[in-house]
Amino acid sequence: MTHASGKYENFEELRDRRQIRDRLRVDNNDILNRLLEGEPAPEWTKRPNAKDDLRAKARELRLQGMTYDAIQVELGCSKGSISLWVRDLPKPVRSRTAIEQARLAGRMRWDHELAVRDAERQQTKAAAKADIGTMTDRELFFAGVALYWAEGCKDKSYSRRETVTFINSDPDVIVVHLAWLDLLGVEREHLRYRVMIHESADVEAAERYWTELVRIDTPALQKTTLKKHNPKTVRKNVGDNYRGCLVVRVSRGADLYRRIEEWWCGISSQAKLRLR
Repeated sequence: MTHASGKYENFEELRDRRQIRDRLRVDNNDILNRLLEGEPAPEWTKRPNAKDDLRAKARELRLQGMTYDAIQVELGCSKGSISLWVRDLPKPVRSRTAIEQARLAGRMRWDHELAVRDAERQQTKAAAKADIGTMTDRELFFAGVALYWAEGCKDKSYSRRETVTFINSDPDVIVVHLAWLDLLGVEREHLRYRVMIHESADVEAAERYWTELVRIDTPALQKTTLKKHNPKTVRKNVGDNYRGCLVVRVSRGADLYRRIEEWWCGISSQAKLRLR
């Protein structure tokens, strides 16, 4: 810096503005600010960056061909910081062996993660199943009414059909429905069964499966309803586990249907009261 008198002053050894002010004998801060304008601060006043060493080490490791993950493990800093520090460096060329090892390590980590998730899933499901305990007749009654109203055929104002007809592809749902009909005192001889399935499926195997589930002979089934196969349609319900749907109908079930309808009205009315 050049003083007003023309004499060069070196302030590197001075510690603060007060010492500079005293040396120059300037009492006015505005004048002092103008004199110091553009003058770099002494090196000793600059605060050191705590991550300078980490940055230098990260760049060194990157030049050695290490990945972000490896550098993170080595230095214990975030991948975001590493990316900022080394993004101007060329990307390391990894050998085919290194790439395969990385893929294998990734698969192993993912397999471990899936195993942990599956263990948690099974634990949650086991605890939920235990919550049910022993189901009473009243609980089965309510479950059956709700299940029928969700999945069963219902009467419409534009199409009067007071029939108790239930259709589903889930065997457990069918079992619950049949247990509910037993609870209501519906005789098995009053039930009619029919399979609905795509014609491209194994129809005979499906018929055998459903008759074994409901414990009847195959001839007791009504004629199977076949859905025409469209080759342009990509269906997911294929394979050995695809067995179509089972239709369960109660013959002369108009009176039972009317009761089911009112049972549901009673349930929904009570639910509405809880929302108030």
